Amino acid sequence: MQKRTLGKSNLEVSALGLGCMGMSFSYGVAHDKQEMIGVLRAAVERGVTFFDTAEVYGPFTNEELLGEALSPLRDQVVIATKFGFNLSSGSAPGSHGVNSRPERIRQVAEESLQRLRIDVIDLFYQHRVDPNVPIEEVAGAVKDLIQQGKVRHFGLSEAGVGTIRRAHAVQPLTAVQSEYSLWWRRPEAEVIPTLEELGIGFVPYSPLGKGFLTGKMDESTELAKGDFRSTLPRFTPEARKANQAVVDLLTEIGRQKQATPAQVALAWLLAQKPWIVPIPGTTKLHRLDENIGALAIELTANDLSEIDTAAARIQVEGDRYPEHIEKMTGL
Repeated sequence: MQKRTLGKSNLEVSALGLGCMGMSFSYGVAHDKQEMIGVLRAAVERGVTFFDTAEVYGPFTNEELLGEALSPLRDQVVIATKFGFNLSSGSAPGSHGVNSRPERIRQVAEESLQRLRIDVIDLFYQHRVDPNVPIEEVAGAVKDLIQQGKVRHFGLSEAGVGTIRRAHAVQPLTAVQSEYSLWWRRPEAEVIPTLEELGIGFVPYSPLGKGFLTGKMDESTELAKGDFRSTLPRFTPEARKANQAVVDLLTEIGRQKQATPAQVALAWLLAQKPWIVPIPGTTKLHRLDENIGALAIELTANDLSEIDTAAARIQVEGDRYPEHIEKMTGL
């Protein structure tokens, strides 16, 4: 497994991580716990060292899953988790709004350490910017946790460049996590240049467009009850029909490279910068192997230019989130 270092930090991780949210949250299908433990441990066997979770996933159950699966392999893995929401057991994730007050950050750190069965959180992200708490206070709270040995590295998720700069000035950021893929390229405008300037790693989530870029969905695909994608404007049947052009592009490049659309999508991301580490999620072992196969695909400068030229002619239809959720991002 290839390795990458996140920015100027000393945090070395596998070139592809594993987003774990879907194992216990969001896609409307209940997964067998032991089966998911098997997938997580199989990922480690294949050289994946970077695992992404959050207290809000479940809530709580995703961290507990990782704790059970990965604590016996602690010396082989880097675990990222997140704070930033008000939560209570049994509540809908995020239904009580954001909360990054320092006392809440300290509380989440302690509880996440217990659920994950670890002594230190490798990477602690603010999940969403809290407009009621200055980012300097957030960064200061995480800095204190780092000095106490409870956290190793600080990160932000879906933050704008002003927030990134202000946080970084208080406690250097190791990584910023945002959605980024061939069908959501907004980070290219400001975020990625800022991260390059400051020496901060970038962790794209939903690098396969929440499953759409795999080529396994089309306008007639029925989403399971409770699948959060049914609430997303970009996943209406009409939008999926229009956005099939993106998948067609990946499929065509894949034919040339003897690769799947998902592998081309991941290879394209990996080719953008050497400090980008995508975290595709999956609950299936054969999909894990497919994703890892992207590391063997080399896209030349001509390939990348061809993809960019073709992608520029495609108008992606549908907002990625409903307006009230999009407002929670800092982009």
